[in-house]
Amino acid sequence: MTDAAAPRILFVEDEPSIAEPFTRALTRAGFDTTTVGTASGALETADRIAPDLVLLDLTLPDGDGREVCRELRRRGDVPIVMLTARGTETDRIVGLELGADDYVVKPFSGAEVIARIRAVLRRTGGGSGGASPGNGQPEVLQAGPLELDAAARRAWLDGEELQLSRKEMDLLVRLMRDAGRVVSREDLMADVWDVNWFGSTKTLDVHVGWLRRKLGDDPARPRFIHTVRGVGFRFASDEELSS
Repeated sequence: MTDAAAPRILFVEDEPSIAEPFTRALTRAGFDTTTVGTASGALETADRIAPDLVLLDLTLPDGDGREVCRELRRRGDVPIVMLTARGTETDRIVGLELGADDYVVKPFSGAEVIARIRAVLRRTGGGSGGASPGNGQPEVLQAGPLELDAAARRAWLDGEELQLSRKEMDLLVRLMRDAGRVVSREDLMADVWDVNWFGSTKTLDVHVGWLRRKLGDDPARPRFIHTVRGVGFRFASDEELSS
């Protein structure tokens, strides 16, 4: 069951290979997500559920997402994040001029899009910015000597700022938000890499290895990131870090 207080996201995407896994990712991130695949369905559903934010693909089978954006803007001020394969500067400018609050180009990192959604919700006051069921989702995460500001995408270890790549930051945010719980390899690949990723998951191990080195983590006796063989990875709980 989704927490009734969770921000309502209307996800407008007609491609099942994107819509289905990313809908699950949004739900795991604490959003009450409704997914539709058409322009007409987007407008009807927006009227019915009054979403806190619309995540809108521009290429739809029965119309242009930009027209949906224009009509949603005419009806009200719901925040809109455009999601599209069109990545030129002109497309971004047009989208923002139509009233979109942000613009994400495919292929995308699930963690990055979720962070952008939270940032837009914070700026616009629409919903709580995402939450784990029953709890507010903190933007500043603390784990012993490690501090992470998810909104600013900055992290510090023992007071020294870490220089993390985008994927390393996405991984750290994803793992720290579920500290003490195992995050499966599949969920990490879906959330941090493109939902259409078909390559080897060895790239996950490589990035975890890089992240561990920057955290000073010994894989044989890890302090922060633990491997759960055959399943995924687990970030240490507060109790583990304080013992």
